[in-house]
Amino acid sequence: MTNHIVLLFFLMSLVLVSPSLVCDAAESDIETNKLYIVYMGSLPNEESYSPTSHHLSLLQQVIDDSDIENRLVRSYKRSFNGFAAILNNQQRENLANMTGVISVFPSSDYRLQTTRSWDFLGLPKSIKRGQTVESDLVIGVIDSGIWPESESFNDQGLGPIPKKWRGVCLGGGNFSCNNKIIGARFYDVRELSARDSAGHGTHTSSIAGGREVKGVSFFGLAEGTARGAVPSSRIAVYKVCILGGICSGDLILAAFDDAIADGVDVITVSLGVPYAAEFFNDPVAIGAFHAMEKGILTLQAAGNFGPEPSSVISVAPWLFSVAATTIDRKFITKLILGNGKTLIGKSINTIPSNGTKFPIAVRNALKCPNGGNASPEKCDCFDENMVKGKLVLCGSPMGELFSPANGTIGSIVNVSHSIFDISVISDKPSINLEQNDFVQVQSYTNSTKYPTAEISKSKIFHDNNAPIVDMQSSRGPNPRILEILKPDISAPGLDILAAYSPIAPIDDVDKRKTKYTILSGTSMACPYVAGVVAYVKSFHKDWSPAAIKSAIMTTAKPVKGSYDDLAGEFAYGSGNINPQQALHPGLVYDITKQDYVQMLCNYGYDANKIKQISGENLSCHEASRRALVKDINYPAMVIPVEPYHKSFHAKIHRTVTNVGFPNSTYKAILINHNLKIKITVKPKLLSFTSLNEKQSFIVTIVGGEKLNQTVFSSSLVWSDGTHNVKSFIIVQILSL
Repeated sequence: MTNHIVLLFFLMSLVLVSPSLVCDAAESDIETNKLYIVYMGSLPNEESYSPTSHHLSLLQQVIDDSDIENRLVRSYKRSFNGFAAILNNQQRENLANMTGVISVFPSSDYRLQTTRSWDFLGLPKSIKRGQTVESDLVIGVIDSGIWPESESFNDQGLGPIPKKWRGVCLGGGNFSCNNKIIGARFYDVRELSARDSAGHGTHTSSIAGGREVKGVSFFGLAEGTARGAVPSSRIAVYKVCILGGICSGDLILAAFDDAIADGVDVITVSLGVPYAAEFFNDPVAIGAFHAMEKGILTLQAAGNFGPEPSSVISVAPWLFSVAATTIDRKFITKLILGNGKTLIGKSINTIPSNGTKFPIAVRNALKCPNGGNASPEKCDCFDENMVKGKLVLCGSPMGELFSPANGTIGSIVNVSHSIFDISVISDKPSINLEQNDFVQVQSYTNSTKYPTAEISKSKIFHDNNAPIVDMQSSRGPNPRILEILKPDISAPGLDILAAYSPIAPIDDVDKRKTKYTILSGTSMACPYVAGVVAYVKSFHKDWSPAAIKSAIMTTAKPVKGSYDDLAGEFAYGSGNINPQQALHPGLVYDITKQDYVQMLCNYGYDANKIKQISGENLSCHEASRRALVKDINYPAMVIPVEPYHKSFHAKIHRTVTNVGFPNSTYKAILINHNLKIKITVKPKLLSFTSLNEKQSFIVTIVGGEKLNQTVFSSSLVWSDGTHNVKSFIIVQILSL
């Protein structure tokens, strides 16, 4: 997500109406036709079954007119069952009540949400690689397309396309695949090409699997070698978003349908809506469930709607949800006032100042038409004659978007602490300042008749505080299922340099074109983890999606904290990815399809619908009905309990699989930060005599009355002296 779009979506999220209100309004008018997704679970095994015929038959039962084929927009028939159709509310309700239909929901519009970062994460160019296996892996990118001519996607030295590949190159006119980009599809008829006109998909693709390209920089800044986590991997692109960042839900589901059938090994999705949808009303969760069935792990950006609690948008337990953190590279810009005082701010300013000081426009430069009142806190209603060639002070966090249009030379912007981390790119001298520094600039301009300032070209500094979670990265707790930690993991997401579409402008204001640019957001963090998933899979092809997810979560590096009062794990999950260590986790928490099915039973899904979702004769075991959702074999443990005036007693069951040394004994080490909560583990030792052997244990958490906080974070580490398998234990006291 571009820097300005990140800010715009953040502000939009503050004023978005409740989704339920939108639905209520639509339901009041049964004649209103909308595009709906009808989800029907797994495909039947019968050879005679024709999905499209079945879908048309269902529509015939609810639509009176003869225009049924035009109402059917698309059928999902390669990897799961369902269709998208134009319906009014009454027709939607009738379909939803039919046997064999699991859910019917509107096709919402989803939105789009590296030269130093891999070294920071401990994955240098010299790292050991399974080169042959790595070149057999295919990363599926569901995004805005790709720029195939980018140097990050050259196929020099790559062998033939893997024999397992079942996909095609349907990139449209003037689009060619190679031995790096081996698959391409597009879905929106408004852009008849898989070529990336927005730049976002090119950026995410190169982070995950881009080739090594030396001498990359952003107009001379952050120069180095750009590369993805698995440079020898292949990429298959599924373009569901058009310029402007609009990505329709029915197209996202179509991309999953194809990607699974094509044979990708991992799927990365840096898209989302500003709320957490129910599992089977969410195209990403639906597609990811069926990908999981085929051994494919799906990564999704956690969202850019933080720091609000429960703002995470990726909530299904089979998804790998990714938060964004800083890296140890920081862009710093200096503001030198006419009185000699120097202030430090944030921006990515590529323009040398050469010692030039520009005049600063004073407050009376504000002038609104028709006698309106100008706001001194916003860059609005400028008298262009008075600001031309000058720097302006903007109190609005979006001020830098508007000031250049008024003939100004640049802007000095007062930003909230929540978005100060993001270094905004501008083609004019601009700088973001926090409140205290901005007040000093205001004081200076008020104290002199001719205020001036110089904004220097940005420089790079080493940030010893990294990694810190981005303020805008969406937070937990999980709004749909409290017992499942979300986000799961964090990765670099701020000021990431990677490939870009040379026809896309840098942003809405900066119209410069570049082959590599710097973007920020959980959109960037998501493909980092996708690349690490592929890296781990290149050494452990037989590991399940849950085992790979567990290996990455239990070996993660600490994150130094978050800005809010929530438990840090609700901001950054299990920590920051640690690629090399994830290859050797020692133990993994595996989860099977049957485990997810049982969790859905315990969560409350109808048994008949669960059978249809799974496509197998899997049932909700009555003996297990008493089991709670918290007992799914997740690598992290979250315990929601009644309000603080009551005591509680909870037990959590877990099973670990030995993937370390055949003969090994692990000792339980508890790190408990609060004496008012007692945590015990039985047994305290787990002894293994072979690989892939499983051992179970029980964690018991007991708390007394009148606890003085709402969230308690502890951890359990299983250690054999070589491996340290860490799981967080979070007790959340629910509000009254």
